[in-house]
Amino acid sequence: MLSVLIFFPFVAALATLIAKENAKRVALGATVIEFALSVWMAMQFNPQGGTQFMVDYWWVPSLGISFKVGMDGISMLLVLLTTFLVPIIILSSFSILKSKISNLPLFYSLILFMQMALVGVFVALDGFLFYIFWELALIPIYLICLMWGGKDRIRITIKFFIYTLVGSLFMLVGLIYLYLQTPGTHTFDIQAFYNLHLSASEQGILFWAFFLAFAIKMPVFPFHTWQPDTYTDAPTPGTMLLSGIMLKMGIYGVIRWLLPVVPMGVNEWGTTAIVLSVIGVVYASCIALVQKDFKRLIAYSSIAHVGLISAGIFSLNLQGMQGGMIQMLSHGINVVGMFFIADIIMSRTNTRNLNELGGIRNVAPTFATYFVIILLASVALPLTNGFIGEFLLINGLYQYNAWMAAVAGLTIILGAVYMLVAYKKITLGEKNKLTETFTDLTSHEKIVMIPLVIMIFAIGIYPKPFLDIAEPSVQNLLNIIHGTILK
Repeated sequence: MLSVLIFFPFVAALATLIAKENAKRVALGATVIEFALSVWMAMQFNPQGGTQFMVDYWWVPSLGISFKVGMDGISMLLVLLTTFLVPIIILSSFSILKSKISNLPLFYSLILFMQMALVGVFVALDGFLFYIFWELALIPIYLICLMWGGKDRIRITIKFFIYTLVGSLFMLVGLIYLYLQTPGTHTFDIQAFYNLHLSASEQGILFWAFFLAFAIKMPVFPFHTWQPDTYTDAPTPGTMLLSGIMLKMGIYGVIRWLLPVVPMGVNEWGTTAIVLSVIGVVYASCIALVQKDFKRLIAYSSIAHVGLISAGIFSLNLQGMQGGMIQMLSHGINVVGMFFIADIIMSRTNTRNLNELGGIRNVAPTFATYFVIILLASVALPLTNGFIGEFLLINGLYQYNAWMAAVAGLTIILGAVYMLVAYKKITLGEKNKLTETFTDLTSHEKIVMIPLVIMIFAIGIYPKPFLDIAEPSVQNLLNIIHGTILK
């Protein structure tokens, strides 16, 4: 079933290319089936059972490369996030892309191809296979940004390409070095990497080889400079893919391939990673305060949220790691909703400039209501999904260092400031020439919004099922990390 989950989107991508006029329906139908399959697998999943749905076949036996995939609780949550968000992203594009994109079959097939690679990244248990899926996930988003981005798309996409390529090369060098250290017949198997006995100096060097790749992807300060331009310039479905799912590749890489493989390197350099993450939280929040472009404001907000996730994970305790897991879900849901709102505003007014908007609540009360719900989730209001993740992350970071937690906690205060100011400028006050004809949400747009709002309250009010899925796997990883450090 896991092989089907991985490769079904690839088959659907080919079918979408052939479907032509029916491409969007084929793409949506395929992603709904993919989500249903992932939910069925989640229902069969036993959180206490370790890695499940295992598939392990030799791919290149002479080089020790195998097609080895499986899901534990960490993988399961990220696969569910991916399969939940992709149909929403596709559905959100129906009303906005027809006049902007000439080749819809290619566009949707690239999204499906990217979904295949994303699922592959989250379930790969072979280092070489992980790298292949990692690179495959980048190709569709490059093409989406390059073919359907804004006026400055070539320069921005090249910058994005260079950043991610350099990071990927560092990771490849690290994987090859680990491969060469495995005893006997060399292998890329993740368990063989976990069992290696590397010196502290080796692990310190490998830490940076992997951390650079993952920090660029998240992104963490100061490796973030590609992100605001790319998020702003990319077509909105591309931005949703990048922010809602793709940046989780970097966070997942830290959890799965960095912390347990080079724990002594983490012990040496983890504080540096936390400091960079916390700097990013405050820096991005301050930059967001002065943004006039709403989409760019959301981009900087995303950097701040991811910085907090990174800091919490590197605190190496259960609360920080669990907070990172739940906040990955929450951030993905909330940021997709925020970018959808930004796109609705742009499509109706032809501007995202906060100073040119106002009074939308007077003409579109339903839109304003959904907007404020997603916004309050983004600023971590209690009983919303954002509160659960940020509470656990700051708790975990406090256990590591109280001062770090105090500084990182500024993201809640600053986030409330820039988000509420943006809401005021967009929806409150008197309407003007741009907003007086602003129409309320259509039925189609409500269909996109409703699942997001349901998940905001479901996770915020009762997060236990999601925390229970991940906790045994998170605790097992922490045992590996702390056990190795103590040795």
